[in-house]
Amino acid sequence: QVQLVEAGGGLVQAGGSLRLSCAASGRTFSSYPMGWFRQAPGKEREFVAAISWSGDSTYYADSVKGRFTISRDNANNTVYLQMNSLKPEDTAVYYCAARYYSGSYYTTGDYNSWGQGTQVTVSS
Repeated sequence: QVQLVEAGGGLVQAGGSLRLSCAASGRTFSSYPMGWFRQAPGKEREFVAAISWSGDSTYYADSVKGRFTISRDNANNTVYLQMNSLKPEDTAVYYCAARYYSGSYYTTGDYNSWGQGTQVTVSS
């Protein structure tokens, strides 16, 4: 099992930026694709961004493309989500997740380990 701990959430005004981090421990972090998901009140958890185990490939939801950037530092077992030009509709709890097996980068159910989440609130 990989244990995941998110940090970096907070309250920011629209147009501002935040950088989320997700620290991993346990199994070999560098072997796994990683993803960021978010869940707003009353809504299902949705895909935000994902990155391959090597960091060579990245994937984004259309709603964040061009504003968010996912990256990883395998030497330090950490994955990041840089969020720029934030909008009120980005308000949610953000979760990082690890995928142990083959599957879709975009599908919540294909990820095996999850962090506890960090709250991001964007005021208008």
